Amino acid sequence: MSEQRVLRPTPTDGFPSPTSELQAATENILKNRIPIQSYTSTDKKLLEPILQKNLHLEYLLRNLVQGFPSRYTSQDASQPWLIFWTLQAFSVLGVGLDEKVKKRTTDTILALQHPNGGFAGGPGQAAHLLPTYASICALAIVGKPGEGGGWDQIDRKKCYDFFMSLKQPDGSFLVAHHAEVDVRGIYCLLVVATILNILTPELLEGTPEFIASCQTYEGGFCNASFPGWARTEDKSLDSAAPRPPLGEAHGGYTFCATASWVLLQPYVRTYYTGTKPTPTINTASLLRWIVNMQGNPIELGGFKGRTNKLVDGCYSWWVGGCAVLAEGLLGVDLVNHEPETHENDGSNHEGWDDVDDSLFNRKALQEYVLYAAQHHAGGLVDKPPKFPDAYHTLYCLSGLSSAQHRVVPSETRRADLLNYWNTDEAPKDKLDELQRDAFSNVLSWQEEEGTSKFVGGAVNRLNATHPIFNLTVTHSEGIVAHFYGRKLPVRQFRKPQAGKSS
Repeated sequence: MSEQRVLRPTPTDGFPSPTSELQAATENILKNRIPIQSYTSTDKKLLEPILQKNLHLEYLLRNLVQGFPSRYTSQDASQPWLIFWTLQAFSVLGVGLDEKVKKRTTDTILALQHPNGGFAGGPGQAAHLLPTYASICALAIVGKPGEGGGWDQIDRKKCYDFFMSLKQPDGSFLVAHHAEVDVRGIYCLLVVATILNILTPELLEGTPEFIASCQTYEGGFCNASFPGWARTEDKSLDSAAPRPPLGEAHGGYTFCATASWVLLQPYVRTYYTGTKPTPTINTASLLRWIVNMQGNPIELGGFKGRTNKLVDGCYSWWVGGCAVLAEGLLGVDLVNHEPETHENDGSNHEGWDDVDDSLFNRKALQEYVLYAAQHHAGGLVDKPPKFPDAYHTLYCLSGLSSAQHRVVPSETRRADLLNYWNTDEAPKDKLDELQRDAFSNVLSWQEEEGTSKFVGGAVNRLNATHPIFNLTVTHSEGIVAHFYGRKLPVRQFRKPQAGKSS
């Protein structure tokens, strides 16, 4: 018998519109991607979906070796992003790069470092927070310490000065000089400042309050909040006054705001010590929004980026990956069962709902990427019948990885990191305490042993990716340890504790 699936169309109100017609057309396309009658000739077993790794590698290699097609000229100001998307896709697929490629990439990225700090999107362009993030993450993959290695050629002082020049009175940041405020830029800034060990209270002052102000009534986050909130009689800004969110909740903004919130916690713990109200976000509302963005069975379990919008492969990471961050914020520790002694090979789907207490449907998300997001010529897509691109190729793979592996903050790992902090004395001041906490905060995320789930079997396995950075754990640890000048303890797999419920 074929696997029975109930694929009911999304209900309508009887008044067709372009939106409802597009939804119905998309559902019909997705429904036809499931091989209902695919059997082997011998044992009549339903064939599992296969991640076409070789095709995707060929697609990535074409872009890397031959150069990107002419249609990418519109992304001339996003050159570090094209590099990062390609390199990180190789990393998630478990493919290493030779020294020649690493050297060429390092030189290309360093040529984009702006003389006044930060990195530009292309030669001769202005520095911008988004390509600065992509540049540092690319260097995390291909760089190394020493002369010409890339890491020690980053001008951390000028980078910090550039960040401070973008800071606004409400705690937000412009993405570039004479540009707009956007939580995506704040995320990029916080990642870079954390990796490079240039966090200071002056840099972060007011930023937690701003991030909290961007949470909408739905629970997700928008791009910014209105800057002209209440002023006091002397015309100064009243930080206690409410700042209405600017726009609707969106998957990309929500990931960036949530990850920023995680990155800000060391600052909040260190500097909010009763002298002023501690800002908060509604984590329960955030989680409710995230899980409601996962599509119905007829949408194959993909994620959408906004309410009443179509599913899109990139939100496998922006929203599916954000669910992992929400789990960490809520302190969810899995599981109601004894840990498995081996990884599930995906050959039998029965019982998954009983043993997987994740806060989203990991199996369904994997099926969306495997059934709907793979292009027959290589690369991954938003949804069929669209064409592949570098952006969707990475974020579909990263989302698939987040659904295969559970990477969560480990208190045991955090304690080990603090023990390896190379000092025998207590923190000298609050800044030293902030650095220690930031270091252990980002490197305490660890994969839980026995919780991996691979639709289609272990042949589809990808490397786990860090939920905050979207770098592999190895690359994250290497560059962070370098800039903090610290040794790392041997990483131990974290086993879930039986008897705990989520």
